[in-house]
Amino acid sequence: MARNHIKSSLSSKIFDVLNYLFMLLLMVAMIYPFWNTFAVSLNDALDSIKGGIYLLPRKFTLYNYATMFSRGTLLDAAFISVSKTLIVTILNVFLSSLAAYVLSRKNFVFRKFMTIFLVLTMYVNAGLIPQFFLFQRLGLINKYWVYIVPNLIGAFNVIVIRTFMNGLPESLAESARIDGAGEFRTFVQIIMPLCKPVLATVALWVAVGTWNSWFDTFIFASRYQKLSTLQYEMMKLLSSSMIQSGTVIPGLVGQTQSRVVTPTAIRAAMTIIAALPIIFVYPFLQKYFVQGLHLGSVKG
Repeated sequence: MARNHIKSSLSSKIFDVLNYLFMLLLMVAMIYPFWNTFAVSLNDALDSIKGGIYLLPRKFTLYNYATMFSRGTLLDAAFISVSKTLIVTILNVFLSSLAAYVLSRKNFVFRKFMTIFLVLTMYVNAGLIPQFFLFQRLGLINKYWVYIVPNLIGAFNVIVIRTFMNGLPESLAESARIDGAGEFRTFVQIIMPLCKPVLATVALWVAVGTWNSWFDTFIFASRYQKLSTLQYEMMKLLSSSMIQSGTVIPGLVGQTQSRVVTPTAIRAAMTIIAALPIIFVYPFLQKYFVQGLHLGSVKG
């Protein structure tokens, strides 16, 4: 028995070591590309062409970032991206959870029908052209609301939140009703606080998707420059093969001199700028993200 216990303990330790090594390699494989991109974005563009940039910039410069922000449209586009992401995330999470609460009530007559209808919308789509004509009829084309109205609710988000709510004790809502609370008050004060994990998960999904979206700008608002988003401006720059040469921006380096910006350097700087908001937000939502994703997937 003692020998078997020693073998079991040794096997467990070997497994732990191998597991830690694997996770360490996986972490390095995930972090290194981003860190390398960050180093390239801070390195002189012409020097980056030579290669050999790994963890640290060889010739440090902020010129790549200065070139991007020297474009007057970039700051306006960043404001549009931030504002639409905040508005869409807040409204989508609230309205999706409200719809999920209705569908989670067993006394709702059309509960099964509405659930099937929502699921069908996830698989059946009329297509881009009918969608464009619909938005045109609604007067949303080249308007700020074209970013907001179509994203007020998500069928998949409703299903995920409803699945989580189905796992909550029905006695909680019944107790609230006995105390005189209406359905909306029960939803806001009782149900929503208990759904923080799944709501944080959905909020992260919506925020990332909205922040990274550029195709909606290209299709529905590309003719109005003031509605351009940061991602759409980045897409336009990245798709261009032009190299800006002889551009002068004084005060950013030791002395005023001509510099060259390459598409590789611009691409690296843009990637960092686009990723920073999500990187800052994710650590605060990580614990809810893991818990909500797990609970929302196993409870029926």
